[in-house]
Amino acid sequence: MSLVFFGTPDFAVPTLERLIAEKFTIELVVTNQDEPRGRGYEVKAPPVKEAALRAGLEVYQPAKLKEPAAMEFLSRYRPNAVVVVAYGHILPQWLIDLPRLGCINLHASLLPKYRGAAPIQWSVIRGEAVTGVTTMRIDMGLDTGATLLKREVPIEDDDTSETLGTRLSQLGADLMVETLRGLEQGALTAQAQDDAQATLAPILKKEDGRIDWNLHAMDIWNRIRGLRPWPGAYTTFRGKNLNLWSASRPVADETLPLEPGTLVADRVRLRIVCGQGTWLEPKELQLEGRKRLAARDFLNGVKIAPEERFE
Repeated sequence: MSLVFFGTPDFAVPTLERLIAEKFTIELVVTNQDEPRGRGYEVKAPPVKEAALRAGLEVYQPAKLKEPAAMEFLSRYRPNAVVVVAYGHILPQWLIDLPRLGCINLHASLLPKYRGAAPIQWSVIRGEAVTGVTTMRIDMGLDTGATLLKREVPIEDDDTSETLGTRLSQLGADLMVETLRGLEQGALTAQAQDDAQATLAPILKKEDGRIDWNLHAMDIWNRIRGLRPWPGAYTTFRGKNLNLWSASRPVADETLPLEPGTLVADRVRLRIVCGQGTWLEPKELQLEGRKRLAARDFLNGVKIAPEERFE
């Protein structure tokens, strides 16, 4: 089966590598343009480009698929299917219509739940117990195409969006191979999504990371896990931003009758009062301009005043 592969970040690499290992004919890899990344803003290639070049595949990096030059170039190809994994751009209708078996997308949720740009993050933020991956035929809607196959995976207490994303990327690679084999054999029937069950997973913004201490401790714990590594869950302490990198799962039936955001500390333990008297115990914190510290080390460096608060 001949393919054109569209993808950009680390999440897409396992699928590309698995398709190569399974001897699919990958005629072209399409990815985003090289961009500045990291603290030094060094221009770097997307992870998918790096993987494609290692495998000796042709790479194409158009600025926009709607440009006539991109349409002219890609229309030369006649793959059996186009595979799309976290490419980051909407495909135009002429491209959707190009391959015989369609444009097959790997989406990191159990559609129709969490349509959009950040399904992994929002599944953790919303406290889901289970998520998964779905293959679907792309249409012009936002992740609204008919689904082909799904696989579930539990969300563990120690999962962040990073760890969960790694597991889903591996599971998704297997599912894409199964999907393409099934399509090749005519063994799959696409199922229309139930739009009434749809939820959205919009792209994250920096301000999504600011913690509202009026929320229940469980909600804040989920946000800390889901917002890692970006934008990170953060608050204000003594006029500076402070990131909370991890926290213990809140104790269900214990409360502290203090204002939300109030800090309760001893020599080795820090607790933060949240909504409804619930409380959160952070494990790792990072004050603006300083390195990440375990809570005990953080407390060694600052003296918490009585009823001092995070804002």
